[in-house]
Amino acid sequence: MTSRRDLLIGVTCVVGAGVAYELVPRRRVTLQGADTIAQIVPRTLQGWTSRDVTDLVAPNIEGGLASRLYGETVGRVYQNTSSGDEVMMLLAHGDTQSDDLQLHRPEVCYPAFGFAISENHPIELALMSKIALPARSLVATAPDRREFIVYWSRLGEYFPLTPKQQQIDRLRTAMSGVVADGLLARFSVVGLEAAAAARALMLGFIPELVLATAANKRAALVGSVRALAMRGS
Repeated sequence: MTSRRDLLIGVTCVVGAGVAYELVPRRRVTLQGADTIAQIVPRTLQGWTSRDVTDLVAPNIEGGLASRLYGETVGRVYQNTSSGDEVMMLLAHGDTQSDDLQLHRPEVCYPAFGFAISENHPIELALMSKIALPARSLVATAPDRREFIVYWSRLGEYFPLTPKQQQIDRLRTAMSGVVADGLLARFSVVGLEAAAAARALMLGFIPELVLATAANKRAALVGSVRALAMRGS
Protein backbone atom coordinates (compact mmCIF):
# COMPACT_ATOMS: atom_id res chain seq x y z
CA MET A 1 0.00 0.00 0.00
CA THR A 2 2.77 2.36 0.96
CA SER A 3 4.81 1.62 -2.17
CA ARG A 4 1.76 2.29 -4.38
CA ARG A 5 1.12 5.57 -2.62
CA ASP A 6 4.77 6.56 -3.01
CA LEU A 7 4.61 5.66 -6.68
CA LEU A 8 1.54 7.84 -7.20
CA ILE A 9 3.22 10.72 -5.39
CA GLY A 10 6.34 10.23 -7.50
CA VAL A 11 4.36 10.21 -10.75
CA THR A 12 2.47 13.34 -9.67
CA CYS A 13 5.73 15.12 -8.88
CA VAL A 14 7.22 14.17 -12.25
CA VAL A 15 4.12 15.38 -14.09
CA GLY A 16 4.11 18.57 -12.02
CA ALA A 17 7.75 19.19 -12.78
CA GLY A 18 7.11 18.68 -16.48
CA VAL A 19 4.21 21.14 -16.46
CA ALA A 20 6.28 23.64 -14.47
CA TYR A 21 9.10 23.33 -17.00
CA GLU A 22 6.70 23.97 -19.85
CA LEU A 23 5.40 27.08 -18.10
CA VAL A 24 8.86 28.57 -17.51
CA PRO A 25 9.48 31.28 -20.13
CA ARG A 26 12.73 30.62 -21.95
CA ARG A 27 12.85 33.11 -24.84
CA ARG A 28 12.64 36.88 -24.56
CA VAL A 29 10.71 38.61 -27.35
CA THR A 30 10.23 42.34 -27.83
CA LEU A 31 8.57 44.17 -30.70
CA GLN A 32 10.34 47.40 -29.83
CA GLY A 33 13.68 46.53 -31.41
CA ALA A 34 16.80 48.52 -30.59
CA ASP A 35 15.08 51.92 -30.52
CA THR A 36 13.32 53.46 -27.56
CA ILE A 37 9.60 54.19 -27.69
CA ALA A 38 10.45 57.89 -27.62
CA GLN A 39 12.52 57.43 -30.77
CA ILE A 40 9.92 55.29 -32.53
CA VAL A 41 6.92 57.60 -32.11
CA PRO A 42 7.25 60.81 -34.18
CA ARG A 43 7.25 64.10 -32.31
CA THR A 44 5.60 65.91 -35.20
CA LEU A 45 3.26 64.90 -37.99
CA GLN A 46 1.34 66.84 -40.59
CA GLY A 47 -0.63 69.54 -38.81
CA TRP A 48 0.57 68.55 -35.33
CA THR A 49 3.43 69.51 -33.04
CA SER A 50 4.21 68.13 -29.59
CA ARG A 51 5.84 68.93 -26.27
CA ASP A 52 7.07 66.54 -23.61
CA VAL A 53 5.15 66.51 -20.31
CA THR A 54 5.57 64.73 -17.01
CA ASP A 55 2.32 65.60 -15.22
CA LEU A 56 -0.05 63.17 -16.91
CA VAL A 57 -2.20 60.96 -14.68
CA ALA A 58 0.22 58.10 -14.11
CA PRO A 59 1.46 56.56 -10.86
CA ASN A 60 5.24 56.65 -11.07
CA ILE A 61 6.47 56.62 -7.49
CA GLU A 62 10.04 55.39 -7.19
CA GLY A 63 9.99 51.74 -6.16
CA GLY A 64 6.26 51.48 -6.85
CA LEU A 65 4.40 49.27 -9.29
CA ALA A 66 4.79 51.57 -12.29
CA SER A 67 8.52 52.09 -11.83
CA ARG A 68 9.04 48.33 -11.45
CA LEU A 69 6.81 47.47 -14.41
CA TYR A 70 7.81 50.02 -17.01
CA GLY A 71 11.29 50.43 -18.39
CA GLU A 72 10.23 53.54 -20.32
CA THR A 73 7.36 56.01 -20.20
CA VAL A 74 6.76 58.73 -22.79
CA GLY A 75 4.37 61.59 -22.06
CA ARG A 76 3.54 64.14 -24.75
CA VAL A 77 0.85 66.65 -25.62
CA TYR A 78 0.19 66.96 -29.34
CA GLN A 79 -1.33 70.24 -30.52
CA ASN A 80 -3.08 70.84 -33.82
CA THR A 81 -1.43 73.82 -35.50
CA SER A 82 -4.72 75.03 -37.03
CA SER A 83 -7.38 74.46 -34.39
CA GLY A 84 -5.24 74.44 -31.25
CA ASP A 85 -6.87 71.16 -30.16
CA GLU A 86 -4.69 69.04 -27.90
CA VAL A 87 -4.39 65.28 -27.45
CA MET A 88 -2.42 63.87 -24.53
CA MET A 89 -0.41 60.68 -25.04
CA LEU A 90 1.13 58.35 -22.50
CA LEU A 91 3.09 55.32 -23.72
CA ALA A 92 4.50 52.94 -21.13
CA HIS A 93 6.70 50.03 -22.19
CA GLY A 94 7.93 47.11 -20.13
CA ASP A 95 10.36 44.39 -21.20
CA THR A 96 8.50 41.70 -19.26
CA GLN A 97 5.05 41.12 -17.79
CA SER A 98 4.18 38.83 -14.89
CA ASP A 99 1.29 38.00 -12.56
CA ASP A 100 2.50 40.62 -10.09
CA LEU A 101 3.50 43.22 -12.66
CA GLN A 102 0.68 43.57 -15.17
CA LEU A 103 -0.02 46.52 -17.40
CA HIS A 104 -1.50 49.29 -15.26
CA ARG A 105 -4.92 49.84 -16.78
CA PRO A 106 -6.49 53.36 -16.66
CA GLU A 107 -9.67 52.07 -15.03
CA VAL A 108 -7.43 51.11 -12.10
CA CYS A 109 -5.02 54.04 -11.90
CA TYR A 110 -7.47 56.90 -12.52
CA PRO A 111 -9.66 56.09 -9.48
CA ALA A 112 -6.43 55.98 -7.42
CA PHE A 113 -6.04 59.68 -8.34
CA GLY A 114 -9.59 60.61 -7.32
CA PHE A 115 -11.37 60.12 -10.64
CA ALA A 116 -14.70 58.37 -11.10
CA ILE A 117 -15.07 56.21 -14.21
CA SER A 118 -18.47 56.96 -15.72
CA GLU A 119 -18.01 55.07 -18.99
CA ASN A 120 -15.84 52.09 -19.88
CA HIS A 121 -16.45 49.94 -22.95
CA PRO A 122 -14.48 48.15 -25.69
CA ILE A 123 -14.14 49.64 -29.15
CA GLU A 124 -12.59 48.71 -32.47
CA LEU A 125 -10.06 51.46 -33.19
CA ALA A 126 -9.83 51.87 -36.98
CA LEU A 127 -6.24 52.34 -38.17
CA MET A 128 -6.89 51.92 -41.89
CA SER A 129 -9.61 50.43 -44.03
CA LYS A 130 -10.32 46.91 -42.70
CA ILE A 131 -7.53 47.20 -40.10
CA ALA A 132 -8.66 47.83 -36.53
CA LEU A 133 -7.19 47.49 -33.07
CA PRO A 134 -9.01 46.25 -29.93
CA ALA A 135 -9.12 49.19 -27.51
CA ARG A 136 -11.20 50.69 -24.71
CA SER A 137 -12.99 54.02 -24.40
CA LEU A 138 -13.40 55.61 -20.96
CA VAL A 139 -14.63 58.80 -19.36
CA ALA A 140 -12.90 59.80 -16.11
CA THR A 141 -14.35 62.63 -14.04
CA ALA A 142 -12.95 64.58 -11.09
CA PRO A 143 -14.41 67.71 -9.45
CA ASP A 144 -12.31 70.01 -11.63
CA ARG A 145 -11.57 67.81 -14.64
CA ARG A 146 -13.27 65.62 -17.23
CA GLU A 147 -11.08 63.39 -19.35
CA PHE A 148 -12.04 61.29 -22.35
CA ILE A 149 -9.69 58.34 -22.80
CA VAL A 150 -8.91 55.81 -25.51
CA TYR A 151 -6.31 53.18 -24.74
CA TRP A 152 -5.05 49.75 -25.64
CA SER A 153 -2.61 47.31 -24.10
CA ARG A 154 -0.26 45.05 -26.01
CA LEU A 155 1.18 41.93 -24.40
CA GLY A 156 3.56 40.50 -26.96
CA GLU A 157 1.28 39.97 -29.96
CA TYR A 158 -1.89 39.90 -27.85
CA PHE A 159 -4.24 42.83 -27.16
CA PRO A 160 -6.21 41.99 -24.02
CA LEU A 161 -9.33 44.06 -23.35
CA THR A 162 -9.91 42.95 -19.76
CA PRO A 163 -7.74 41.91 -16.79
CA LYS A 164 -8.97 38.33 -17.27
CA GLN A 165 -7.95 38.31 -20.93
CA GLN A 166 -4.62 39.77 -19.87
CA GLN A 167 -3.99 36.87 -17.48
CA ILE A 168 -4.97 34.34 -20.14
CA ASP A 169 -2.73 35.95 -22.75
CA ARG A 170 0.21 36.06 -20.35
CA LEU A 171 -0.28 32.34 -19.69
CA ARG A 172 -0.34 31.66 -23.43
CA THR A 173 2.98 33.40 -23.93
CA ALA A 174 4.45 31.56 -20.94
CA MET A 175 3.31 28.18 -22.26
CA SER A 176 4.96 28.94 -25.60
CA GLY A 177 8.23 29.56 -23.78
CA VAL A 178 8.22 33.31 -24.41
CA VAL A 179 8.94 36.29 -22.18
CA ALA A 180 6.95 39.00 -23.95
CA ASP A 181 7.25 42.75 -23.70
CA GLY A 182 4.21 44.92 -23.07
CA LEU A 183 2.96 48.36 -24.01
CA LEU A 184 0.21 50.56 -22.61
CA ALA A 185 -0.85 53.23 -25.11
CA ARG A 186 -3.20 55.87 -23.69
CA PHE A 187 -4.62 58.94 -25.41
CA SER A 188 -6.91 61.47 -23.80
CA VAL A 189 -8.62 64.82 -24.27
CA VAL A 190 -9.60 67.17 -21.45
CA GLY A 191 -12.32 69.77 -21.29
CA LEU A 192 -14.53 69.08 -24.28
CA GLU A 193 -18.15 69.02 -23.18
CA ALA A 194 -19.28 66.83 -26.06
CA ALA A 195 -18.02 63.27 -25.70
CA ALA A 196 -18.55 62.67 -29.42
CA ALA A 197 -16.24 65.57 -30.32
CA ALA A 198 -13.52 64.34 -27.96
CA ARG A 199 -13.64 60.81 -29.30
CA ALA A 200 -13.71 62.01 -32.90
CA LEU A 201 -10.58 64.07 -32.23
CA MET A 202 -8.71 61.09 -30.79
CA LEU A 203 -10.00 58.54 -33.29
CA GLY A 204 -8.80 60.81 -36.06
CA PHE A 205 -5.44 61.63 -34.49
CA ILE A 206 -4.34 58.13 -33.40
CA PRO A 207 -4.34 56.54 -36.90
CA GLU A 208 -2.43 59.57 -38.20
CA LEU A 209 0.22 59.08 -35.53
CA VAL A 210 0.54 55.35 -36.24
CA LEU A 211 0.81 55.98 -39.98
CA ALA A 212 3.43 58.68 -39.35
CA THR A 213 5.52 56.10 -37.49
CA ALA A 214 8.14 54.37 -39.65
CA ALA A 215 6.57 51.27 -41.23
CA ASN A 216 9.26 48.95 -39.83
CA LYS A 217 8.69 50.31 -36.30
CA ARG A 218 4.89 50.19 -36.07
CA ALA A 219 4.85 46.68 -34.60
CA ALA A 220 5.92 48.15 -31.25
CA LEU A 221 2.60 49.99 -31.18
CA VAL A 222 0.11 47.75 -32.99
CA GLY A 223 1.74 44.32 -33.20
CA SER A 224 3.40 42.53 -36.11
CA VAL A 225 0.25 41.36 -37.88
CA ARG A 226 -1.37 44.78 -38.13
CA ALA A 227 1.94 46.49 -38.89
CA LEU A 228 2.49 44.12 -41.82
CA ALA A 229 -1.10 44.56 -43.04
CA MET A 230 -0.67 48.34 -42.98
CA ARG A 231 2.44 48.08 -45.13
CA GLY A 232 0.55 46.02 -47.68
CA SER A 233 -2.46 48.31 -47.86
